[in-house]
Amino acid sequence: MKKSEMIRQKPSIRLMQERYEYWERVPYPGLVIDRKPAITQVDIDQVGDYLIYLVRDPLGAYGQDPAERLAGEMEDAICIGNSGMFLSYTGTYKGAKITCVSGGSGCPEVELAVNDFMEYTDCSTFLRVGTSGGISEKVKVGDCVITTGVFREDGTSRAYIADGFPAYCHYEVVNAMVQAAENYCIPYKLGVTACMDSDFVGNGRPSVGGYLQPDNINKLGTYNRAGVMNTDRESSILVTMCNLFERRGGAIFDVTDNLITGEKFQVGAGTEASLKLALEGIAILHQMDLKKAEAGKENWFPGIGNLERTKM
Repeated sequence: MKKSEMIRQKPSIRLMQERYEYWERVPYPGLVIDRKPAITQVDIDQVGDYLIYLVRDPLGAYGQDPAERLAGEMEDAICIGNSGMFLSYTGTYKGAKITCVSGGSGCPEVELAVNDFMEYTDCSTFLRVGTSGGISEKVKVGDCVITTGVFREDGTSRAYIADGFPAYCHYEVVNAMVQAAENYCIPYKLGVTACMDSDFVGNGRPSVGGYLQPDNINKLGTYNRAGVMNTDRESSILVTMCNLFERRGGAIFDVTDNLITGEKFQVGAGTEASLKLALEGIAILHQMDLKKAEAGKENWFPGIGNLERTKM
C-alpha cells in the first residue's frame, strides 16, 4: 500500500474528510492531464527513489536549466516530465535512482511539486539543493551548509501545521551528506537554516527605495544570535511535508554572500560543490538503505528501486 493511501486510512484523517462538506466535489487526489499529475506532468512510473529539488536561480550560475545540468552528471538520464512550470529528469548515480526537479523559488512553488511526488509515488527521500545567504560568522562564501533543521518563517508550512511542529532533517540524510563532504573534502558547516517567503524585508534586506520596518531590521541579528547558519526560501515546506508524510527530508546549500561578515556576493560560489555533495551523499544513503534491507530492518519503503506504484 502506498504511503499516501496509508495516510488516507488513518481514522483522524478520515474524520476530517467526513467533516469537509466539499469532499465529494474536490478533484482528489489532484488535477490530471493526459493521465499524469497536471502540475508536474511526470511519468510516475519513472520517478526515482530519491528526489532533488532545484530552483532556476541565476545566483547559482548553472549555465542551463539546473535539472538538465544535474541530469548530465547521471547515467541514462531521461526527461520524465515537462509541464512548463516544472522540468523533471530521472537517472542513476552509483546505483541510486534519482529524480531531479527544477522549478521556481519559494515555498508555495515547492509545495506544488512535492505534493505530486508524495501523493502519486513512494519516493523515500526529498532533498533541497541550492543557493543561500550566510548569516553566521562560521560560514564563508563558497561553503556548503548541511541543514540539520529549519526555522519555519514561511507561510506555506503554517497552512499545514502550527509553528510548534519541528522541521527537522532526517538524521540518515544528514549523516550521509556529512560523510560525503568528509570523503571529498568539501568545505561545509552543519546547522539550522532559516526559511522565509520574503527575500527582501522578511530576510532583513531593504526593498524598494531602502524600505524597511522596525521588525525587518531585527531579523539578521535575531538569526545570528540564535546560531542560524543561513537563509533560504524553499526548505521549510519540503522538510515539513517530509515529516508530516513519513518521508526523509534534508537540505544542502551553497553560500553566495554573508551580510554578517561582510563577504560580498559571488555568483555561483559553491554551486559545483553542492551538486557534487548532493549526488555523493545520496549514493552513500543508497548504500545505507541497501544494507538495511539486507539485514531485514525497516526501510522507508519496500523494495529499493522496485516500487509498486498506483496507475492513474
